Amino acid sequence: MAKQRDERGEKGEVRDGVIEGMPLFAKELIAGGVAGGFAKSAVAPLERIKILFQTRQAEYRSLGLIGSFTKIAKTEGTLGFFRGNGASVARIVPYAALHYMAYEEYRRWIIDGIPGVGKGPILDLVAGSFAGGTAVLFTYPLDLVRTKLAYQVVGSQKLNIQGLVTGEQVYKGIKDCFSKTYKEAGIKGLYRGVAPSLYGIFPYAGLKFYFYEKMKSHVPKERKNDITIKLACGSVAGLLGQTFTYPLDVVRRQMQVQRLSASNSHEMKGTVDTLVMILRTHGWKQLFSGLSLNYLKVVPSVAIGFTVYDMMKAYLRVPSRDDAVVEVVTSNRDSQSSTLHS
Repeated sequence: MAKQRDERGEKGEVRDGVIEGMPLFAKELIAGGVAGGFAKSAVAPLERIKILFQTRQAEYRSLGLIGSFTKIAKTEGTLGFFRGNGASVARIVPYAALHYMAYEEYRRWIIDGIPGVGKGPILDLVAGSFAGGTAVLFTYPLDLVRTKLAYQVVGSQKLNIQGLVTGEQVYKGIKDCFSKTYKEAGIKGLYRGVAPSLYGIFPYAGLKFYFYEKMKSHVPKERKNDITIKLACGSVAGLLGQTFTYPLDVVRRQMQVQRLSASNSHEMKGTVDTLVMILRTHGWKQLFSGLSLNYLKVVPSVAIGFTVYDMMKAYLRVPSRDDAVVEVVTSNRDSQSSTLHS
């Protein structure tokens, strides 16, 4: 027993040493990645149905939420609710990691570079916007693959795919989808639909952080660290940001799956053309298709994301945001000072 306690103690010391030796940005990357993976998997069934609402409106919108759940359960089984989730998690882990880390880094850089900028919500709007754009550029091909895999609908136990263009190859997994998409259109094909993603993520990511910090500023100081308050503020911020930018998400999904859709008789050429096509063919309501379902997804996703992120930050001993700013700024100034003296 004493030996086992000694071994556990040694392992704990090694773990503590590793954690203490990790740079701040690495801790933020890990915390954000773990939080993103847990949150995305928890809402994967709703995400699958939302994508089907956006891209197969005639087939699934008429069924409604319950009807769509029932159809997927009967035709594809439980695993059908997680179709494309492997690619989704593979995307969201680096995306969330980069998003959280980049936001914190941009925030520190702005405060360090422009001392008079202050620490209000506007700072969070700017830092959040650039962080969102950075994360999208690095992880977009994974989002494209996730959407293509989720778009495929299994019609029988033999995995026949319904609704695809005649002769179109079926994607068998993440690697197969990457390979075939690259062969069809190269790097450009892997970034198809990235323009509306950037148009959407800049205001969405910025507004999300802006609303979150703005609401927190009205919370009494003694309750600012209350996880319930954080979850409430984050959920409302996510809902508001999503509503303003959701039409661009629908345009992005349509651009991503256009080569798979049998209903597209011509090649759509960009964000504006796709937007006009949706308005002419389906009307403005299609631009908000799946939004109510997205609301159902955002609340638990934000709740889980914030909870896990806070838990991971505590485990990795990440200092509070303002303490981290002071730590990084002081470190930078000390290194500059030692350079000048040397």
